Amino acid sequence: MSSLPTNVQAVVFDCDGLLVDTETCWTVAETAIFAAHGHPFGPEQKALVIGRSVEAAGEAMAQYLGCPDAGAELAAELLTRVREELSRGAAVLPGAAELVRACRAAVPIAVASNSPRELLDVALWSAGLTDCFAHSFAADEVRSPKPAPELYLTACETLGAAPKHSVAFEDSVTGIASARAAGLYVAVVPSLAGAEPDHDWLGASLTDPELQDWASALGAGDCGLGAGNRGLGTEV
Repeated sequence: MSSLPTNVQAVVFDCDGLLVDTETCWTVAETAIFAAHGHPFGPEQKALVIGRSVEAAGEAMAQYLGCPDAGAELAAELLTRVREELSRGAAVLPGAAELVRACRAAVPIAVASNSPRELLDVALWSAGLTDCFAHSFAADEVRSPKPAPELYLTACETLGAAPKHSVAFEDSVTGIASARAAGLYVAVVPSLAGAEPDHDWLGASLTDPELQDWASALGAGDCGLGAGNRGLGTEV
């Protein structure tokens, strides 16, 4: 059984679909683009784009829709549509504010998002989380966004934390790959149902009592705790 250590140096959160219910906004935008090209949009199509940067999502859509040279155009359309949807506001997801504040009380925290800065700021503001984070990092502020490790490495460096002694909270395969490549422990609340993703802890919601217990215990134990020590067990 894997576990999350309680004596960590930092906690880094994804935003979209993990802290803030922005995936609804993205899905509305993506559905409209697929419909305009005569294609339905369901779980299979969502899996192609979830967690990706706007640019990478545009390229993925272009390939799927049979117009491989239209990646930049589709990315621009996606950004415009998501911006419009997000302007109506997005709600904080259950348990997110409580977990963020509990972690912040114990260790440095940050957001590492594959959204561009403008969308990240609106999402955090809409959910009332802006003041919770002194540090946030967006896809358009690094050379290589997720699934590359740069966002998480940048966050850890800024927080003065070693990745191997830090925890990432993610909801998508793309984000999980980024955090894992950077060397962080990974706690996952999947946005998409289906195959079990790579994880050190897996749960259905940030309201899971185990998470609050873990956050309350931050600072206890030894870095890198494994099974059988104080830590957060994997849900199976």
